[in-house]
Amino acid sequence: MRPGRSALERGAFIVIDMGKTLSKVSLWDRAGQRLGQVVRPNAPVVADGLRCCDVEGIGTWLTATLATWASHPIEAIIPVGHGAGVAALRDDALAFPPLDYEQEIPVDVMAQYRAARDPFAVTGSPALPHGLNFGAQLWWLEQQGLLDNAKLLPWTQYWAWFLSGTAVSEVTSLGCHSDLWRPAAGAFSPLAAKLGWADKFAPMARAGDVVGTLRPEIAAATGLSPAVRVLAGLHDSNAALHAARGFAEVAEGEATVLSTGTWFIAMRRPLGDSPALPEGRDCLVNVDLEGRAVPSARFMGGREIQLIVGEAGVDAAGDQAALLAAVPGLLGAGAMLLPTLAAGCGPFPRHTARWIAEPQESLFRRAAACLYAALIADVMLDLVGARATLLVEGRFAAANVFVRTLAALRPETRVLVADDETDVSFGALRLLDPALMPPARLRQMEPLAGDFEAYRERWRSTLETPA
Repeated sequence: MRPGRSALERGAFIVIDMGKTLSKVSLWDRAGQRLGQVVRPNAPVVADGLRCCDVEGIGTWLTATLATWASHPIEAIIPVGHGAGVAALRDDALAFPPLDYEQEIPVDVMAQYRAARDPFAVTGSPALPHGLNFGAQLWWLEQQGLLDNAKLLPWTQYWAWFLSGTAVSEVTSLGCHSDLWRPAAGAFSPLAAKLGWADKFAPMARAGDVVGTLRPEIAAATGLSPAVRVLAGLHDSNAALHAARGFAEVAEGEATVLSTGTWFIAMRRPLGDSPALPEGRDCLVNVDLEGRAVPSARFMGGREIQLIVGEAGVDAAGDQAALLAAVPGLLGAGAMLLPTLAAGCGPFPRHTARWIAEPQESLFRRAAACLYAALIADVMLDLVGARATLLVEGRFAAANVFVRTLAALRPETRVLVADDETDVSFGALRLLDPALMPPARLRQMEPLAGDFEAYRERWRSTLETPA
């Protein structure tokens, strides 16, 4: 941390991270050190036959978790959340549970929406399946009359409202494949303006703005001071980007951040012109805290790895040596997985996954999942024009086969990971003090030995050959 008194030195702070798979609440001290974290697995609930976000369950859990930290001198709470959720308020209450973004939208409704949505060149939002463009959610909800007299706000800012009672919208949450933002103009998209949705959204606030203090009922239920400040908050991938920019190696010069979790998202900070992103390969334009365009590409990496290996995982510290030792056997056998397991997502959205020389033993299967993730990530990095420096952050930065294979596939790139967790929550914390330095140091990853160029060439050429 920089010398002198910072905002963080005056109290303790809480970050709430409402992701797709997990909800997390973390406690931070005056020095920017994490004191504790509580995690809740998320699962959609069904309301009126629709998959919805479990706002009631999450809200009850969040309130109870905050109460466990009432003895700490909490000064502020910062929300973070995924970017594919939108909430509607009516009469200062939640109008209906927000849709889970994997809820299927009727085919005819989606066809109507796709015909009406603004071009990729305008919004930087690709056409994504289900409700991943939350403009598609609004189109369907409006047809059912559910948006009448409603005030809209993104998923992250819903939690700011839940805690403070103040409704706002924020640019990183609107600017990530919603279909509703025009990055070049820093304004709502033509479709959002034409349909009146822009006017329905709560007023804009910056991510670091204090939108209010705790509702009296939340303060009473948790034992926290009613003077606790609530910030507007930001999109989770942008929080990861903001955390990474605390490192000089990323803040200065050409750099790309690969955030890993349920989604693997590559976000590049270009010094020159941005590449022409292909619309049909899950590339998009994110928007950072300052409203600047961030060329990005993604695939559902965490979900796909889970589909391959089940609950075994690939990132446990005690498994890394054995997983690394399995790689030469996989390369020798030519074992590889072709995309895609999460249909409609990633750089190969229309391909159907299939194995070549499929490994059966769990250890080899887990190592193969890491090789697969590295091959997909390598393509994503090419699509956004990544070069020079790459920081891999998040859960799968601890998967040595994955990160060291990436280093082998990209020998001209300096591939870095942090020696301690520096994640989405730390990026949110930096809203209080952008000069806060990460507690971790960066390590450059040694490339794995092996002919990965030939392995990649075979993998890519097989993709171009029909099964």
